[in-house]
Amino acid sequence: MSTVTSRVRREKYLHGWREPVSSRPAATILLLRDTPRGPEVLMTRRSPSASFAPGAYVFPGGVVDPMDSSPAARAVSIWRPDQPEDLLAYAAAAVRESFEELGILLAQPQAPDVDLAAAIGRLPRHPDERFYERLSDAGLRLALDKLHWLSRWVTDRDMPKRFDTRFFAARMPEGQQPTADETEQFEPTWVLPAEALERHESGSFEMIFPTIRTLRALARFGDVDSLLKHCGENPGAWVSTPRGARVQGRIQRFDENDLPFGELELVSPDGQIVHDVDWQHERPVRLLRHVQRLTAPNPGRMTGPGTNTWIIGEPGEYLVIDPGPDDEGHIRRIAEIVGDGLQTIVCTHAHPDHAPGAAPLKALTGAPILGRPTGPLFDPQWAFTPDRTLEDGERLKVGDSTLRILHTPGHVSNHICLLLEEDGLLFSGDHILNGSTTVISPPDGDMRDYVAQLHRLADEPFDYILPAHGHVIASGKKEVARLIAHRMAREEKVLDALRAAGTPATLDALVVVAYDDVDPVIHPVAKRSLTAHLLKLRDDGVAVQDGERWRLL
Repeated sequence: MSTVTSRVRREKYLHGWREPVSSRPAATILLLRDTPRGPEVLMTRRSPSASFAPGAYVFPGGVVDPMDSSPAARAVSIWRPDQPEDLLAYAAAAVRESFEELGILLAQPQAPDVDLAAAIGRLPRHPDERFYERLSDAGLRLALDKLHWLSRWVTDRDMPKRFDTRFFAARMPEGQQPTADETEQFEPTWVLPAEALERHESGSFEMIFPTIRTLRALARFGDVDSLLKHCGENPGAWVSTPRGARVQGRIQRFDENDLPFGELELVSPDGQIVHDVDWQHERPVRLLRHVQRLTAPNPGRMTGPGTNTWIIGEPGEYLVIDPGPDDEGHIRRIAEIVGDGLQTIVCTHAHPDHAPGAAPLKALTGAPILGRPTGPLFDPQWAFTPDRTLEDGERLKVGDSTLRILHTPGHVSNHICLLLEEDGLLFSGDHILNGSTTVISPPDGDMRDYVAQLHRLADEPFDYILPAHGHVIASGKKEVARLIAHRMAREEKVLDALRAAGTPATLDALVVVAYDDVDPVIHPVAKRSLTAHLLKLRDDGVAVQDGERWRLL
């Protein structure tokens, strides 16, 4: 299977492979100018009869032509040494297309006596295969050193026409005015990114997904220089191949930073739009032939869309992970799915949104409850004693699948993850969540243990993370690395808060500084993880507790 590689067994996919259409190399340029209200970007409206994105507002650009990589193109191009040579053809194509579509040419005279404006005016607006020779004859060179590589977009795999496009940013050259060619492009428009997005939401400014996401990125910058500086420091760092899904029956696009993206990659690696990502609680969502998710009807601030009950196996032989809260309807639905084939109930930990449903499910099915018992520091009202204790490294078989137990204390002391070895799937419980970070609540929760188990998971063989809350997460190892970095960055903010306080400070004072990037309504919960960080710093010999206050040593 090409394009996306994973350990998932081919026969476990729900849908047959359909090879995506090959993508054509293309380039786009964002021409920018500063205004008192912020940087504006130049956009045009595509012809209503265009074969791709008809009628949409876009940035100028087009397909890379063979002549863009010719010796003639290289000979007339000013190229910075920090730019990779294989990018030159894309940059040349972006500049050539902006000239063809809008009459804007980023160029410099080859000699002081060349009149730039006059030389540009003599060039034909619809270049032929001699475009670069004509540039040389006119005494011009392409100012490709003024371009900065912003991102790379590859058209979604389900589309019948696909492009592999480099997006460049450049300051609008002085003294030039855009004039549309009135064949491919119409209505040159200078617009603030935020205003373009608002007009799109109102239905008066049609745009395609990559354009929308690019404008959202532009809206973060206060001037052109800051954007170009960002591009220079992070050339082409943003690379995306979006994926489509159905949301309330309509197709919606998601990129790698969107929460459903990993699930779409798992279910349909070739990009076919075959999956609904709406959250619902009445029926299971089948991700693979042997993996189903039934989400409990307990959505909330701490549970997201609800607790995911994972049902592993195929008819006649099932294993259930996290039956969830003691909700009669949810338990009945699990029992209906597994019928008389449930072998095992596994609880990743004992929190009330994960384990209470185990006993009523056992009463309906007779399946034993497995997990790890709670320790003496866990809240006694939710004490949990399984029928059998699962040991670290133990393996459970269900059909032709093997689930290896990973004891991962940190969130709570009895927490486990399960690794489906044949397919590289990590069922992470609350150790790793999609869209948020888990809370570490001392005394049973321990930050040192939590981070140590993240490092352990970094060495385990898995591609996808199937959490207890939220959609599937792709690029599992990158997510683990991100979480480790996030926890270390948070620890540094806790240290900053202690330094800023100067004198022993309460949790209420410290949380405002250490968690200034989260909604204050979350601060009461954040104080639990803050305490865990402080206890780790105490054990590291960095901080000390004086009654209810904390200070640096």
